[in-house]
Amino acid sequence: MLQFRVGRLALYGAAAVFIAATSPATAQQKFVTIGTGGVTGVYYAVGGAICRLLNKDRAKHGIRCSVESTGGSAFNINTIQGGELDFGMAQSDVAFNAVKGEGQYKGKAFGDLRSVYSVHPEPFTVLARKEANIAKFEDFKGKRFNVGNPGSGTRASMEQLLAAMGWKLSDFSLASELRADEHGPALCDNKIDGFFYAVGHPSANIQDPTTTCGAQIVSLTGPAVEKLVSQYPYYAKASIPGGMYASNPKPTETYGVLATLVTSAKVPEASVYELVKATFENFDEFKKLHPAFTNLDPAKMVKDGLSAPLHPGAEKYYKEKGWLK
Repeated sequence: MLQFRVGRLALYGAAAVFIAATSPATAQQKFVTIGTGGVTGVYYAVGGAICRLLNKDRAKHGIRCSVESTGGSAFNINTIQGGELDFGMAQSDVAFNAVKGEGQYKGKAFGDLRSVYSVHPEPFTVLARKEANIAKFEDFKGKRFNVGNPGSGTRASMEQLLAAMGWKLSDFSLASELRADEHGPALCDNKIDGFFYAVGHPSANIQDPTTTCGAQIVSLTGPAVEKLVSQYPYYAKASIPGGMYASNPKPTETYGVLATLVTSAKVPEASVYELVKATFENFDEFKKLHPAFTNLDPAKMVKDGLSAPLHPGAEKYYKEKGWLK
């Protein structure tokens, strides 16, 4: 079973700085767009980092990359399927469901979904308002809780956890559907008592409420979590180190998924090849573009957490590098 642990890293930088300035497009230039998530999340930073590196050599390969802030994993996969996005970030569990036609994709399998590579681990992170006196997740029963916006991987994972616990959304006094960039301010403004979020660490989205209003990270453990981790290959236990965030000196045990970059079989092989080449030929630079990337290992990125088959363009590059046979 895949195990991962989030490293202790310093927070810095807004994702927006990653998008390189581009020159006017030429007639031969191809355009690709990466769907990400909320602008405060790590998905947006990943997309920005990839585009920055791909755009560096656009004069040679003729591809210009742009980033779009979206509703998250399921939105990205659906939009790739509709041909409106070329690439997108997605949780490994949501990609699994899309390929298999399970969960939110029951009867709607996306057979053309393809993997490019996995990126950072995404521990499921539960934050509680300090005054709510939450010691464990079960304490949220009857409280105001943000379950995530429809179309996000966070929401899909939240619903799977609740099902394993035998809970329904009605077990909360309020089940709000705020986007990731809205739940932190809502917590500190006493509009909700807690939220569930799949995110790479460290994250400004978690740093802000822990610093602003002393929000507490709540562990996700117990029989329901043990059942999910043992039943599904895309889940793994994780730990958020103590001291990474203000007001949270102790480590927090939880579980989670991997963030993956996905595309469609219909996206040209050359476009995918150039994107992975840009990432891995500039890998030291890529790792510096966000603290969540610091411990990334190419050998694991091309194998771990990939719920959909590899796109031929990615596979070609990985075989050239000797990472795949």
